[in-house]
Amino acid sequence: MNNRLRIGIAAFVLSGASVAMAQTLEPAQSEIAFTFRQMGVPVAGRFTKFSGQVHFDPKKPEAGKVALRIDTGSARFGSAETDAEAVKSDWLHAAKFPQASLDSVAVQAVGPGRYELAGQLSIKGTARAVRIPVALARSGAMTIATGAFTVKRLEFKVGDGDWSDTSLVANEVQVNFKLALSGMAAL
Repeated sequence: MNNRLRIGIAAFVLSGASVAMAQTLEPAQSEIAFTFRQMGVPVAGRFTKFSGQVHFDPKKPEAGKVALRIDTGSARFGSAETDAEAVKSDWLHAAKFPQASLDSVAVQAVGPGRYELAGQLSIKGTARAVRIPVALARSGAMTIATGAFTVKRLEFKVGDGDWSDTSLVANEVQVNFKLALSGMAAL
């Protein structure tokens, strides 16, 4: 067997191994939700359109990679008026910034079934480092990743202008997620 054929076979086997470790995000069984306070009253919303690429092996978490894309125009609050306001330039400015993103830079195990994802969160063209706790649990054939973290909206220029007054709308936004993943190795 010549060297080119060996290299080609090795490349094919290695690329197949990395594809085997990729998981599929199942959006219909997943949720990205958020809560903030407006004049002291909790306001809940969610994103209805998002996608992701996840490459994660529970036996090698440090090699994990996560890339999520969230359609900012899909923010929903249960009120047509609020939904229409959220996509305007003072808020998510969906016309100019149609996607928010989260890209991991490191993943580490912090306990059985628990991990910490370090990454870059980008909203409205502004990127910030984030650390996100993630718990993994098996549910039938799916692996469910859950977690919560807080974002300061003004760091991302969400709620510009008159809305930057934190006595009207709190700066802290609690993000909760449940991501259903198929194709993950046993935990």
